[in-house]
Amino acid sequence: MTDGLEIALLLGATVLLVAVAAVRLSTRLGLPSLLVYLALGMAIGKSGLGIRFDSVELTRTLGFCALIVIIAEGGLTARWSTLRPVLGLAAVLSTVGVVVSIVAVGVAVHFLLGLDWRLALLYGAVLSSTDAAAVFATLRRLRLPPRLVATLEAESGMNDAPVVLLVVLLSTMAADTVHPWWQDALLAVYELAAGAVVGFVVGVGGRWALRRAALPSSGLYPIAAVGLTVLAYAVGAVLHASGFLAVYVAGVLLGNARLPHRQAILGFADGLAWLAQIGLFVLLGLLVTPGRLDEALVPAIVAGLALVLLARPLSVGLSATPFGVGLRDQVFLSWAGLRGAVPIVLATIPLSQRMPEAARLFDVVFVLVVIFTLLQAWTLAPVARWLRVTAPAEATELRVETAPLERMRADLLQLDVPPGSRLAGVHLDELRLPVGASVTLVLRDEVGFVPGMDTRLRTGDSLLIVATFEARDATERRLRAVSRRGRLARWFGEYGDDRGD
Repeated sequence: MTDGLEIALLLGATVLLVAVAAVRLSTRLGLPSLLVYLALGMAIGKSGLGIRFDSVELTRTLGFCALIVIIAEGGLTARWSTLRPVLGLAAVLSTVGVVVSIVAVGVAVHFLLGLDWRLALLYGAVLSSTDAAAVFATLRRLRLPPRLVATLEAESGMNDAPVVLLVVLLSTMAADTVHPWWQDALLAVYELAAGAVVGFVVGVGGRWALRRAALPSSGLYPIAAVGLTVLAYAVGAVLHASGFLAVYVAGVLLGNARLPHRQAILGFADGLAWLAQIGLFVLLGLLVTPGRLDEALVPAIVAGLALVLLARPLSVGLSATPFGVGLRDQVFLSWAGLRGAVPIVLATIPLSQRMPEAARLFDVVFVLVVIFTLLQAWTLAPVARWLRVTAPAEATELRVETAPLERMRADLLQLDVPPGSRLAGVHLDELRLPVGASVTLVLRDEVGFVPGMDTRLRTGDSLLIVATFEARDATERRLRAVSRRGRLARWFGEYGDDRGD
């Protein structure tokens, strides 16, 4: 028994370290890390090193645990000031958009692949959820307008809840059972509403407790914060509410509460989310049978094209148009709806129910995720530039473990001066940053220096800015305004509001 434990620890530690090293490699190559982890799982599986793993129930259980952590990290790192303006749009994308996507994919695969309606709609349900891990990891490497990033991240954090309900419903109902549609609709409404309430209560109660708790070690605060998000899921599940939505709501409330040791909390949640991603993707790679994947290639391409070219644009168009989202932003929202581990995890639900054709569904979804993640993730940056929705002059937060910044209630921001930005030629005193914000360092031609008020910015400069919590939003708006219209931005009526075109 001891030998078996040592071998398991040796293999587990090796896989973990190789996966961590693969993050660096995948970043350099522009390759989505999830594909590296899936390949690693397949390499040590039955067709590689010979490790046999076929427990669908364990995969589904661990997959749900990993999704809880990933969604919690997304909620903890979401800023309410950027999330609030897009909350309505994200909610519609996560509900109405999901239903539209399910119907569109279902109709397409019913007629093109000859599937019966129940199985066709199940394909649509499994594929309708964007993946939080894929979206968070990919978008945060791009310079995009906060409105677009917040919409995609909020959608990916919220749409798991209704999709899980629909997948479970389609997987468990008998083929000859007919439920009144209004019963299922009321059930979905109750679970989503109750999940949001549970997340709100746990989030408000948790931030009240953490602000007043005098824990003996700073390392306990990150554990408590993540534990509260898991508690939200558990309470939601016990009440037959949507646990995933409860996790996201609780995470947003906790992440925006300015808790003690906030940077440590975010760093811990980030590391835990990476561990969850690695474990989840390797596990899914272990579960797949490579010898069956060639038969799933054609159905995967058909279903993927229906999803990318029909279902996603249609769902985005119907959801976003009433909110005044411009055509270019809609096209990018459609292309950036990344799929990742979530559809594969959802495909284990009908597999665990011993549903006919469930194994084929799992294989098709696996192949589809690999092909289309590879295609979309590599093209996001070029597509953003082609659509002119990039924001290279947007300030981004630097996450550093700095106790002094936390005591001073401040954030550290980085801002680049790209070609074409009106920031070039502006003196620092002409920036007129709000009280509580200051440019502390300028990096020019790889040489850093402390600027004076008469320092004139140049194209290619990189600025390090310290801003208090209260002044951060106003600072970002002012920098955005000057980047667009120059030092006389206010004269031209430009106040730096994040807007879609």
